[in-house]
Amino acid sequence: MFIGHFAAGFAGKAVSPKVSLATLFLAAQFLDLLWPTLLLLNLESVEITPTPGKFTPLNFTSYPISHSLLMVLGWGLLFGLGYWLLQKDKKTAVLLGLLVISHWLIDLIVHVPDLPLYPGNSPLVGLGLWNSTPATVLVEGAIFTGGLWLYLRHTQAKNKTGYYALWSLVLLLVLVYAASIFGPAPEQVSDIAWAGQLQWLFILWAWWADRNRTVKAPTQQQPQVSLQH
Repeated sequence: MFIGHFAAGFAGKAVSPKVSLATLFLAAQFLDLLWPTLLLLNLESVEITPTPGKFTPLNFTSYPISHSLLMVLGWGLLFGLGYWLLQKDKKTAVLLGLLVISHWLIDLIVHVPDLPLYPGNSPLVGLGLWNSTPATVLVEGAIFTGGLWLYLRHTQAKNKTGYYALWSLVLLLVLVYAASIFGPAPEQVSDIAWAGQLQWLFILWAWWADRNRTVKAPTQQQPQVSLQH
């Protein structure tokens, strides 16, 4: 998935409203920010094999460091621990660690069996939603809409920048997602790796949008009217 991971970041605001959306995005997309760097270092590999009807032209041949379940659990633990050491906020630290792990669980839904459970000679898993492009778009679109709704339910713009920065971020995510579906397949693996580094732009954009928004105050309960005299 792509926008499905960012949906998890948006939804995290409902659990920990004070943490920056940029931090939530960083956790939710951490594995896919790590992966292109490992590609550039030749520590992981992918093949470009366009197949009619298949959602992605990529064949993930080896990514045990960034995407094996055992390593993902470790990355989630390290991410959460690092945040706790810096901020001493246990609740948010746990949330961020779980967001890192959520990436693998969401990938499990869409990937064909290519996700390893651990580095080495591991079984490969995946439920294969990617075998149907319409089903993938429907499911991921629903997840993205739900995550964005939760974010909007708990925040509001402080100024015009808070409004336009958020919606331009949403538009950019959707356009990139559409381009990945309907655009041409990349010509070489290095193109994928360098394009993957551009995802840091979404982190910066989220920081900009979120700092111009504020957490909504809890709805005050209306006083109950007693019918007794």
